[in-house]
Amino acid sequence: MSIISEKSELLFLYESTYSIPNGDPFTGEQRYDEETKKVLVSDVRIKRFIRDFLLSENQEIFVWNDQSNVDGKESGAASRVKSLKEKYKDDDSLKKVDKNGKTTKDFNTLKLLQKCLDVRLFGGISTEEGDSVNLTGPVQFSLLNPSLNEVDLRLHQNTSQFVSKGGNKQGAIGTTTVVPYSLLQIHGWINPKSAQKTDLSVDDVFTMQKALWHSINDANTRTKSNQSSVLLIEIVYNQPFGKIYGVDRLVKITPKDNKRGEQLRSMDDYDFDFSGLLSIISSDKVKEIRYYTEIDSIKSAFTDDKFKSLTF
Repeated sequence: MSIISEKSELLFLYESTYSIPNGDPFTGEQRYDEETKKVLVSDVRIKRFIRDFLLSENQEIFVWNDQSNVDGKESGAASRVKSLKEKYKDDDSLKKVDKNGKTTKDFNTLKLLQKCLDVRLFGGISTEEGDSVNLTGPVQFSLLNPSLNEVDLRLHQNTSQFVSKGGNKQGAIGTTTVVPYSLLQIHGWINPKSAQKTDLSVDDVFTMQKALWHSINDANTRTKSNQSSVLLIEIVYNQPFGKIYGVDRLVKITPKDNKRGEQLRSMDDYDFDFSGLLSIISSDKVKEIRYYTEIDSIKSAFTDDKFKSLTF
């Protein structure tokens, strides 16, 4: 297993049509910047997409609703650690070793958590007495990620078949706002120094990228089903302290036919502008740019030798 040694930044673009890409948990309404008129998606939402897909692929993850050891007194993290200990109780490689080199019955909590792919990616916390763990994840995403286009939210009303309360003869009426169309851009970072502490491998990063791509396409909830992955980019630096300014502004779109941003409804309504991305190719800071897309018109823009196509 090869621990990652390269620092890189991620850009992931996906489109969402007549949906709610990221509802606010308190209001249920789409996260939205009133001044810029741009839709917002949180890092928590993106990590949830990734974890859900990893779980469906039978990958070991730490953060999920595991009820197998809940006793009503412990935190969710403590309960999850208990479940992992039960699952790996016969795995001596995860146990502590005493001063005589003999394997003990006690777990090494760090090694136990590192069995979970999401811990290796995003970090994790355990408050085990005498063996607490607090890992910063080598993979991080922007706290809030704005869409590339402006959006006017649309009011949507629907009725339910169930009555809202006893005595009513009709179902309840619900009102919410939906996003007619948005091209969302997620900005992320991969830090090799943190990777040394979580044991994040090259294969782990590839698995995460694959999960990110497919989780968007496979989402089948009422508010997320009309989404499609468009483009994944990983800008790989030559040095662990390398940094390109304004990576989140390297990809832009230009509306066609004098349309405004909020009038866009599909990729037919705009052109991609990759001039910013192409301008950094010659930088000594950039080792290569890895990418994945299934759209031929985008592939044709990436002809420089530094562009390396990924295969999922």
